[in-house]
Amino acid sequence: MTEKRQYKYFDLIMAAFVAVLLCSNLIGVQKVSYVNLPIIGEYIYGAGVLFFPISYFFGDILTEVYGYKRSRRVIWAGFGAMAFASLMSFIVTSLPAARTMSIESQSAVNMMFGQTWRIVLASLSAFWLGEFANSIVLAKLKIFTEGKYLWTRTIGSTAVGEAVDSLIFYPLAFLGSWSTEQVVSVMIGNYFIKVMWEVLATPLTYKVVNFLKRVEHEDYYDRDTDFNPFTLSN
Repeated sequence: MTEKRQYKYFDLIMAAFVAVLLCSNLIGVQKVSYVNLPIIGEYIYGAGVLFFPISYFFGDILTEVYGYKRSRRVIWAGFGAMAFASLMSFIVTSLPAARTMSIESQSAVNMMFGQTWRIVLASLSAFWLGEFANSIVLAKLKIFTEGKYLWTRTIGSTAVGEAVDSLIFYPLAFLGSWSTEQVVSVMIGNYFIKVMWEVLATPLTYKVVNFLKRVEHEDYYDRDTDFNPFTLSN
């Protein structure tokens, strides 16, 4: 059993992880934007993708420093927060509006916070599977590399986790309501943005990880860890 310890920054990182996760899933999840790039031309992406990769940034840090066992609890905390936010959105948008509320205001609230069962299911499934894939791959790569070459496991685990997330979320959420071409285009565009985000964030990841390992006196290796995602035991 993992020794129970008190950490100075663990709770703050967990709170940041959940906050980023909720904001990126509630704000911009249905907004599709684009940017014109040289040679490539119009590059389509989902607006939420600009911020969602930050959750993987924090997830990588949690697993690298504190280990998969503790990261697993944070992933479940994020899953619970997303599930509650979805339930709250459903209840709020289902309640009858007061007469003092204009039709335009009511429509705006429903448009911003109303989610179909498909989007809720897609968000929860993609997050759960993607985050666990990311955390497990990083933890195992850390053992394989003997703690060296941090960039290989942060980028590698993100590439796997984001692939799982993207392959589940966009087809499940939008196939049928969007054209197949748009689903594939946005899915591929988002995936490369997410992975590129992790690549660009690598220098910052190194600084944060090294800082935390030094001040927390922790550099956990999951050599004897049970990787079953359905247990919360330490």
